[in-house]
Amino acid sequence: MSDAAIFAENLLQVLFTGLAVGGVYGLMCVGLALIFSVMRVVNFAQGEFLMLGMYGALAVFTQLGLATLLGPALGVLVASLVSAVLVFVFASLVYELLLSHVTGVRAVGVEGEGHYAQLTLTLGLSLVLQNTGLIAFGSVPRSLNTPFSGTAWEAGPLFGGITLFMNQARTLSFVLAVVVIVAVSVFIGRTRQGKMLRAAADNPEAAAYMGIHVRRAHRLAFGIGAGVTAIAGSLIATYYPFQPYVGIDFVIIMYAGVVLGGMGSTIGAFWGGMTIGLVQQLATLVLPTQLQNAAIFVVFLGIVFLRPEGLFGKSADRA
Repeated sequence: MSDAAIFAENLLQVLFTGLAVGGVYGLMCVGLALIFSVMRVVNFAQGEFLMLGMYGALAVFTQLGLATLLGPALGVLVASLVSAVLVFVFASLVYELLLSHVTGVRAVGVEGEGHYAQLTLTLGLSLVLQNTGLIAFGSVPRSLNTPFSGTAWEAGPLFGGITLFMNQARTLSFVLAVVVIVAVSVFIGRTRQGKMLRAAADNPEAAAYMGIHVRRAHRLAFGIGAGVTAIAGSLIATYYPFQPYVGIDFVIIMYAGVVLGGMGSTIGAFWGGMTIGLVQQLATLVLPTQLQNAAIFVVFLGIVFLRPEGLFGKSADRA
């Protein structure tokens, strides 16, 4: 095989991996974007909801023996959905007990519109969840091992004798991520509850006058945002080892994806996460693994410099 064919094979392999990883990144970015677009809350604990999704899926998958009952593929899907429901319930309780006091109507007129308290509270929640996870689960890295984790489908030989190897766990994770994103988009765009969320996001005061329970909308948005990110965590757990501090590895990617896509845009957050996945993997062709994140932020700064509102954001009017 010629040098050109080898380079083309490596490039094709990296592009596929970037798409597969980027799809899951996009899913976890959508969860964060949903919370911000509806509540205008910068949630520093989003990485810990990802971590809880990983441990929840692992517990459900192993304790219920889903690999034997349903098979590994369907078992992972069911474990991810059950984990997402558990995280949804937990996040809803967190909102009611903590965040509801510093968001919505209660934040009106407060210095910084409650953002100072929100930042402090979510950062504190992040630290509490990390250390609680360390006590409960220990520091030993875990993974949601399935027969798909270490196997690949082979496509080829293609043109020029090129062969593409598609990791089964990442491929299935990408497919499931796209299905979940489509379901979230339909929910937000077509259902009554979705319209309630959009109204609360656009103008909370007007929504309240129209009879919409803004606090309930915020609770729903916070729960769904955490649950969607938990699903992404469950999928990542099938090919990435995790421990209680794993959220730190991904929370920066989440925020970069949300800003890159445009603050307040859920579909933009998906494409922002997809862009980050592609850049991260393409960087391996020319840079050592340790500099992957540096490549992400070089591209991030370039895009933000050229388009400050993000890929799908709207320009703000300036006086």
